[in-house]
Amino acid sequence: MTLPSTYADRNCSLARTLEVVGERWTLLIVRNAFFGVRRFGDLAGQLGIPRAVLAGRLKLLVREGVLTRDDDGAGTVEYRLTAKGIALWPILRAMMAWGDAHYSPAGAKRDLRHDRDGGLLDPEGRCEECGSAPPVPEIRIEPGPGFDAAHSGPDPVSAMLSAPRRLLEPLATSRTRQAG
Repeated sequence: MTLPSTYADRNCSLARTLEVVGERWTLLIVRNAFFGVRRFGDLAGQLGIPRAVLAGRLKLLVREGVLTRDDDGAGTVEYRLTAKGIALWPILRAMMAWGDAHYSPAGAKRDLRHDRDGGLLDPEGRCEECGSAPPVPEIRIEPGPGFDAAHSGPDPVSAMLSAPRRLLEPLATSRTRQAG
């Protein structure tokens, strides 16, 4: 359930933010967009989200300028993060680090590395090798010590997400027809 619409008019940026990204599934959709999942069917299959819910969340994210919806005219629709969407990365990174610290006793589920030098990123997003805070396209995500491949999901998208890859790099799936 969303917050009452009156929150958008109040003097609280957090309440307004929650109107956009605070519903169940929304941050997982955004996370998957960072992981390169761009197609409706791939999102639905990997997340296990009801298609009607996914369609509604995607429409909201497009309307709010977090994602763009690109239709090639031949039936292939892809959703991509905008600059506004990419600006959510520090929030997702912090939430992942918090989840790892409190719910993953074996260590991080996924490691984040600076793709240029392979340095591990600390919880604040700084490379332990060079000290920089690399931009999102220069971050590589890979299974961490707490990653359990047995629980990664049986779908082909989850299998592809289990391999090291750069953030925002599009996932190459065999699906050609997508709804949404």
